[in-house]
Amino acid sequence: MTETLPPAGIELLEVERLLLAEAAEPPLPPRDAEARDRVWDMAVRANPTLFDGPVVACGGLEWTGPRALRLSWVRVTYRHYALRRVPGATALPSLFVNVVQPTDDGRVLVARMSPSTAAPGRWQLPGGSVEPPQSGAVLDESALAGQAARELVEELGTGAAPGDLKLWVVTRGENGSVGLTYLAPALPEATLRADFTAAAAAECAQGREPELDGIALVRSPDELAALSGPQADYLEPIVRRFFGHC
Repeated sequence: MTETLPPAGIELLEVERLLLAEAAEPPLPPRDAEARDRVWDMAVRANPTLFDGPVVACGGLEWTGPRALRLSWVRVTYRHYALRRVPGATALPSLFVNVVQPTDDGRVLVARMSPSTAAPGRWQLPGGSVEPPQSGAVLDESALAGQAARELVEELGTGAAPGDLKLWVVTRGENGSVGLTYLAPALPEATLRADFTAAAAAECAQGREPELDGIALVRSPDELAALSGPQADYLEPIVRRFFGHC
């Protein structure tokens, strides 16, 4: 059987063991820092909901053995990624977690970002940027699974124990961004839709726009083409991999 390769620029890394180590943020020339801040301020004026909160960037990836990957991580804030729009400057790759949420009849949930987000209308998997650990805590495989589980609760209203999420694949795509993709236990469609509706209503009741404004359930990568709007670069390769392994 001929294997279908992912789109150019997207890597799927088979990982069984993930080692994490903190690294220092590379020094930034003052000129680049000033340009970064100007770009960020313009973005905030265009979208006041943007928040310069703490996040984790990827400092590097290195294989240390068969399917054993060492990931160095760096504490930054969201404005760091404004460097992507500064000529001659280099931004560290972003680091995020996301989750493949199957249904009990073999489909996969994909979600659409709300208009107020940094990627309005984009279809992707539920997930989000990795956050740095609190003082005294560590960022390890358990903590990452916990962040993935929290994203499911916040975005879909679906409760999954971190221990039930399995690191399934690591992706590297646009701007070198690294995604840690987890596989969740299958749930009935009715449960997923009811949980999503309740989570969105709870956000609206607090006067906040939900981060996601729609979900779809697909049973093949071909069905992604019927979705209106842009899609995350990793989405089609991940969905194709899932159905290729079912």
